[in-house]
Parts: sequence; structure tokens; C-alpha cells
Amino acid sequence: MTVAMRLIPAIDLRGGHCVRLLQGRFDAETVYAIDPAEVLELYRGLGATYLHVVDLDGAFTGEPRNMDVIRDIAARVSCPVQAWIAEFGADRVVLAFDVRLDDGGTPRLTTHGWEQQTGASLWSAVEDHAKHGARHVLCTDVARDGALSGPNFELYAEAVRRFPGIQWQASGGVASGADLRALAHTGVAAVISGRALLEARIPAEELEPFLPSE
Repeated sequence: MTVAMRLIPAIDLRGGHCVRLLQGRFDAETVYAIDPAEVLELYRGLGATYLHVVDLDGAFTGEPRNMDVIRDIAARVSCPVQAWIAEFGADRVVLAFDVRLDDGGTPRLTTHGWEQQTGASLWSAVEDHAKHGARHVLCTDVARDGALSGPNFELYAEAVRRFPGIQWQASGGVASGADLRALAHTGVAAVISGRALLEARIPAEELEPFLPSE
């Protein structure tokens, strides 16, 4: 089976530990008793060639707080690490937008560690950045993040329809191999998964088609 969508495992850092938040809530945190470096080796063992790293403390405070851990991860890998320390360039920068749907179903951007809702829509934000050459956009549906409730397939299908020139990355809700296959059909270029992988909820053989060797 050959698919175009890539699976990108996630490591979320808080206080130097590997954690997952439920729906972006800092009071709904799961701390995993495994060193981030061990998580990296787990993902590499699965065949991952890309890695998504999030500094949750930095997202909340606006200042990087886990740089020592991120540097350690970067020093251990030959695969690219998705972080703002990467080299600049249209194919090396992934814009990340966290959204919550308003009552009308429009995805609105959230900021300050997902605690503040803005009036700006995902669509207007992407349109503005696309004018300046943006090519890769990661969109997280915060309400699905860490919930294992299934991705927002409608959101990503709409994103691809509106901006077919953008390489979309979906994040939030992945719980099964069926979720990965359904996301691939929306046309997204990649999907981020953290909790489902950390808790080994998806068999390795179902992950393999989405971890293409390079």
C-alpha cells in the first residue's frame, strides 16, 4: 500500500518531561514516565523520518523554556526536527495554527497556550501568509487534541479545498489506523500524532504505510 500522507510523531515538552494535554488544557495533563530521548528512539524505531516538537511552556509564556531538551533531541537525530530553530525558507518553515470552531463552525485562532480565543479565522490567516510564499501549514483542532476522539475530517477537507497549493498538516484526535486512512483521503500532506503513538494504540503494521523511507 502506497499513500502520499506522512505521519509525523509528536513530542510535547513541559518542564523537560514528555506530556500530552487534553484539548490544550494545562490542568488536564498526562505525564509519561519516559525520557524524551527514549521517545525519540521509539519513533525512529517505527520508521519516522520527521519529528514534531512542541515547547508547551514556551507556548504558554511566550518564551522558550525547554531549549536544552530540544537541543539534545536535535543532536541525536539525522531526521529533520520541526522547530523554529530550523533554517528559514518556504520548504523549511511550517506555520502552526491552533483553532477552535465558533458557533457557526468557523475555525478561530487561539493564542497564549490555547487560553485566549481570537476573532481571526484560520482562512484569513492562511490567506495572508500565502501571499508571502507560505507553503506548509499545520492546523490543530484544539477540541480534539489528546482526546482520541477522531480528527476533524471536515475541517481538513475544507482547508485543502480552499487552499490546494498549501501542504496541510492535520493534528488532533488521531486514535486508529482508520483515522490515518481517512485523513489521507482528505488530501492533507501529513498528520501529527502524539498520544496514540505514546500509548501504542495503533499497530506498527498500520503505521508503516504512513512512515515512508527516504
